[in-house]
Amino acid sequence: MIYHKRIAKTSILSIILFLSFITVNKINAQDGKALFSANCAACHKIDQQLTGPALLGVEDRWGGDRKKLHAWIKNSGAFLKTGDTYANELYTKFNKISMNSFDGVLDDKQVDAILDYIKAWKPPVAVVPAGGNPAPEGDSSLLFGILTLILALIAFVLMQVNSNLKRLSDEREGVTALEPVPFWKNKTYIAFITIILFLVGGYYTTKGAIGLGRHKDYQPVQPIYYSHKVHAGINQINCQYCHIGVYQGKQATIPSVNVCMNCHMAINEYKGEKIYTEEGVEVNGTEQIKKLYEYASFTPGQPWDATQAKPIEWTRIHNLPDHVYFNHSQHVVAGKQQCQTCHGEITKMDEVKQFTDLSMGWCINCHRTTQVNFKDNGFYSIYEQYHADLKNGKIDSAKGITVENIGGTECQKCHY
Repeated sequence: MIYHKRIAKTSILSIILFLSFITVNKINAQDGKALFSANCAACHKIDQQLTGPALLGVEDRWGGDRKKLHAWIKNSGAFLKTGDTYANELYTKFNKISMNSFDGVLDDKQVDAILDYIKAWKPPVAVVPAGGNPAPEGDSSLLFGILTLILALIAFVLMQVNSNLKRLSDEREGVTALEPVPFWKNKTYIAFITIILFLVGGYYTTKGAIGLGRHKDYQPVQPIYYSHKVHAGINQINCQYCHIGVYQGKQATIPSVNVCMNCHMAINEYKGEKIYTEEGVEVNGTEQIKKLYEYASFTPGQPWDATQAKPIEWTRIHNLPDHVYFNHSQHVVAGKQQCQTCHGEITKMDEVKQFTDLSMGWCINCHRTTQVNFKDNGFYSIYEQYHADLKNGKIDSAKGITVENIGGTECQKCHY
């Protein structure tokens, strides 16, 4: 009987060690993924170029030298002064736009965790069902939930095995066994189930609360299929031609039908490359132009009475809570930020989606790391002490002044 007990204990210990090993590995991977999402994803993707280069194979491009990567990531401006050939070529290739400084934000271990995550990253494999369309990527929470239930069942079975072994041992040794306690009255089982329910319920409650009001990847169907890739990407139409408020005030503004008709009074047929919906259905561009004409009350070849036009009921995608203040002109004019910083690679999107969760943490992190462009920027002329310190060398010009330094993380900056 002692032999059976030893086997049971060994089995339980082995399972615990195995689960601990898996958990540690998963936590390390999640740390790298979380750090990448919080600090890098605004400008980089692993397999595609965004504002910055694609990061797949980044170590190979830097000759496998992580010390250089550490220095570059923490302070790219200072590293450029070392005269590194690849760094300067990269800086020139991306229009001499400096990467955000992460000195004091990320330490060497955190940078290594990000690099390990990038190195281990594998592209998602789309499973093609019988219908021929790729299956949508699902949330892995369901898989983890199923695994949790399986492990809980295994633990329950092992407890039963242990109880039965003890009963057999007592019978062989002549020890009088106590009357077994029914399952629903057994305090051990009740406590075990309560803890499991508390942990699972707490996890999903916390996850739901964190994501409350956030709409990352939100991509509604619009009344007219409008492709930013065709307009802003292929045809190089400047964003401010349609979103005229982006340089002038708080709102970027949605273009009126009149703005659309400035071009489409003459362009009544789509002859560009084929465009598709997210589901892979080909879009008839000419039919979409006809939908615009219906809103505009316009008939090709006839005079147009703009007063008869009806507004297009676009579905808003990016929306901040009412207690949050955000001004487009301050970020674009004074802060010199590109549209892609917050909206992603908009010139490559057909159907626009929300690129990031626009959470407070995401905004704060950007304020902590983004350097203020003081040079030839009259908006920041009032910060005389900073200008003097930069001129006298008291502040490293490569490190610069971040938005946080000028109060960009104070509550009242964004909240009324």
